[in-house]
Amino acid sequence: MKLMIFCPLWGNDGIGFKEFCRRAAAAGYNGVELSFEADDIAGKERIKILKDAGLQFIAQHWQTFDVNVDTHIQNFRRRLEWAAQLEPLFINSQSGRDWFTFEENCRVIETAEQVRRETGVKILHETHRGKFNFCAAVTQRFLKQFPDLRLTADFSHWCTVSESLLEDQQQFVEAAIERADHIHARVGYHEGPQVSDPQAPEWADALNAHLKWWDRIVELHLQRNTPVLTILPEFGPFPYMPAIPFTRQPVASQWDVNVYMMNLLRARYSDRCEV
Repeated sequence: MKLMIFCPLWGNDGIGFKEFCRRAAAAGYNGVELSFEADDIAGKERIKILKDAGLQFIAQHWQTFDVNVDTHIQNFRRRLEWAAQLEPLFINSQSGRDWFTFEENCRVIETAEQVRRETGVKILHETHRGKFNFCAAVTQRFLKQFPDLRLTADFSHWCTVSESLLEDQQQFVEAAIERADHIHARVGYHEGPQVSDPQAPEWADALNAHLKWWDRIVELHLQRNTPVLTILPEFGPFPYMPAIPFTRQPVASQWDVNVYMMNLLRARYSDRCEV
């Protein structure tokens, strides 16, 4: 199985997209995960820059916030269809709202499934605060309702929501691991979705908890003979990254932390995967 590691555009917008792609390729990333505004012609220009840099891309959807369900679903579909026609490796979607009813969120998921069937582009639903799968326990109901539902595993959000490392919810985590086809490798903890620096010894317990979950995902895909598994180190900028008061100076480098995570995961799985 080939392990492909992607770089987040999030937090790197300020350096210019061409320079960002050059840096991502030079650092050793296989591709980039980024969002596209619907009908944005600049998106197609970015695809050409990515290809020229030898980078693949994952399309990210996160920006549907309409409070009216019908309007929400209409705009959700439009954004997914636009991302799909750009021919990404797949679409990673933050889907629905945590305060929509179960039935309303089911309509959102059904819309994504319709777009997947119509376009042939795979759509994964990221476990994320504020979305339909905002916590481990609630997600189980959707997994039971939709046997083909596939996830992006970002368990850092669930740690924050539950104020734990999910020690008492392992059966729920395992059910999500069974459906996970993409990993967002950010380390959360009891009070937040991102530790300041996963290299620091005070975050060893949180890092090890996440590594065990990611190990399990990798192992399952090896057993299934999955050709490619993708991972995105997703440590983000301020306010995810703590900063010194009054200065907004980050306590660690977002770029360096993500490169550290990339190298850590490549080394960890190099004996079982093509990295």
